[in-house]
Amino acid sequence: MADPSSYRPRPGEIPDSPGVYRFRDEHRRVIYVGKAKSLRQRLANYFQDLAGLHPRTRSMVTTAASVEWTVVSTEVEALQLEYSWIKEYDPRFNVKYRDDKSYPYLAVTMNEEYPRVQVMRGHKKKGVRYFGPYAHAWAIRDTVDLMLRVFPVRTCSAGVFKNAARTGRPCLLGYIGKCSAPCVERISAEDHRELAEEFCDFMAGRTGTYLRRLERQMAQAAGDMEYERAARLRDDIGALKKAMEKNAVVLADATDADLIAVAEDELEAAVQIFHVRGGRVRGQRGWVTDKVEEITTGALVEHALQQLYGEETGDAVPREVLVPALPDPVEPVQEWLTGRRGANVSLRVPQRGDKKALMETVQRNAQQALVLHKTKRASDLTTRSRALEEISDALGLDSAPLRIECYDISHLQGDDVVASMVVFEDGLARKSEYRRFQIKGFAGQDDVRSMHEVITRRFRRYLAEKERTGEWADGEEPGAAEAGPDGTVTGTDGAGLAEPPASTLTEDDGRPKRFAYPPQLVVVDGGAPQVAAAQRALDELGIDDIAVCGLAKRLEEVWLPGDDDPVVLPRTSEGLYLLQRIRDEAHRFAITYQRAKRAKRFRSSPLDDVPGLGDTRKQALIKHFGSLKRLRSATIEQICDVPGIGRKTAETIVAALAQAVPGGPAVNTATGEIMDDTEEPGQQTGSPGEPVSTGAPDERRGQER
Repeated sequence: MADPSSYRPRPGEIPDSPGVYRFRDEHRRVIYVGKAKSLRQRLANYFQDLAGLHPRTRSMVTTAASVEWTVVSTEVEALQLEYSWIKEYDPRFNVKYRDDKSYPYLAVTMNEEYPRVQVMRGHKKKGVRYFGPYAHAWAIRDTVDLMLRVFPVRTCSAGVFKNAARTGRPCLLGYIGKCSAPCVERISAEDHRELAEEFCDFMAGRTGTYLRRLERQMAQAAGDMEYERAARLRDDIGALKKAMEKNAVVLADATDADLIAVAEDELEAAVQIFHVRGGRVRGQRGWVTDKVEEITTGALVEHALQQLYGEETGDAVPREVLVPALPDPVEPVQEWLTGRRGANVSLRVPQRGDKKALMETVQRNAQQALVLHKTKRASDLTTRSRALEEISDALGLDSAPLRIECYDISHLQGDDVVASMVVFEDGLARKSEYRRFQIKGFAGQDDVRSMHEVITRRFRRYLAEKERTGEWADGEEPGAAEAGPDGTVTGTDGAGLAEPPASTLTEDDGRPKRFAYPPQLVVVDGGAPQVAAAQRALDELGIDDIAVCGLAKRLEEVWLPGDDDPVVLPRTSEGLYLLQRIRDEAHRFAITYQRAKRAKRFRSSPLDDVPGLGDTRKQALIKHFGSLKRLRSATIEQICDVPGIGRKTAETIVAALAQAVPGGPAVNTATGEIMDDTEEPGQQTGSPGEPVSTGAPDERRGQER
């Protein structure tokens, strides 16, 4: 625990002007970002008697090891810089609204030649019109199903669209009248885009004009005795009215506004937002945050506005934003919102009438969200805290291990030996810091030696990070998906989750660095031999402040270095359950990577070594000759008959195939049957590039480690 007086700036050093400040910890990570109208007055509040600080503020200033600031010209610039730094550094003590960008939107891809209506989540894309957010994806699909009767806009994926265009047959929606089928040119691209524009106009709230036009067309059709057309228009009007009923009118004057309500207690706050467009509630979302310091409702509103509109422009920022309390001062925030919209934005507290009544409804939603969140989180926090305390007591640690790293080795009968490192902080998985390793120090199967190599490499990099400024000596950029010189692999976690790209790090950069932060506890998947190997690796590096333990699968025993007997935790222990979850996650991550490497090896072909021969010409060769064996027996002249293959390329192919040693006959390991001799093991005549099984699924699974 640091003493704030050890890094307190000298008197007169802090300027009395607007600016943004950053607190950093001993590892140079940015842990808090704030702004101030007067940096001198604001920072002085942090360096008072610790007993007078809010508990979370006290935790922040004792965790920090330094403070720095940047002077700006205006409070608006301070607001913009604060938002940018919070997005960049993701400080652990700043207000974070969980569940952001998790809500589904109804999106119309106006940036495509044939716009598509679909459900979208995540970051908004340029050229796409968004409506919502909705509480549930099924609510969007119900609305779209009603709307497609009147606005038959394309909803299919690119693959379905291309397949329909190739075959000349539309999908089912095209046959039942819920798609205008632009894929088979029943409608031109221009007319389809106009249809999508009408869909967007209706969703944006401009409903009255369109409904009146349909009613006039229905009356005219009835007058002309076109009763079938009149009946169809009647049904269209009914479908649109039913879709409109899903969004009740809440403001009679067709107002476009966002209403933000906050419910809070001493430690947490819940924020609810209602998006009102054309007088109707078009979307709703909610966030929950931990209150890091003693913060006013107006400051919470300011943070919510930053989160809500920080990356929005134009009409995405409404003309009117109604809040329970105004930020202090309000002028910079209002000016910032006006800049985001490009037109005046009114930020105010509703005082009377329908808007005040609707704000009370939003406030009730926020209060209920906070109660529900506390009900769910209370047991979760209690359980995680108890688990960490049980682990600390069982292993004799000085404090609860807030950061735990677990390592596992995976291979298939000694081939493709890999290792995984997973990270849990505060009892929760931190997937962005997972790492993968290729074992390259030796060949064959030796889990103990592999564990020693992995631990050595991981903590050698940690020691290097402590000594360097943050740049890698090998020039390797963090976040790369390929293996580095030491065999370390980073990138996706094997479950489709990718790490964010990162530029080369410097000493002044507060973003996370690979291997930069030590755990309090290292867990290895295995018993006494693996634990001894991990401890030996740490001892060789001179690291003596990191605890090591192993979790053996057979009896779920916890092994400590140098102990002849294991530590046996009760089967009902929350600490044992947490260790099991961490161990199982490390095993999942390792075996997923090992399977991916094996599949990639099985997909390899001698043609891969031919320079300048791409996938298209490889497929053309296999399709022409039927198999790699027939291609190997072909002459140069016969290979030249394949479209796109010249004589020089044909000679290179013949030379590459001559160097490659053909394998033995292919065998179906599930049945023992020798496969057709016209094909070679690992090759297919059907779909080039697809992995081929090398054994029965159950047999392969049983051989994996």
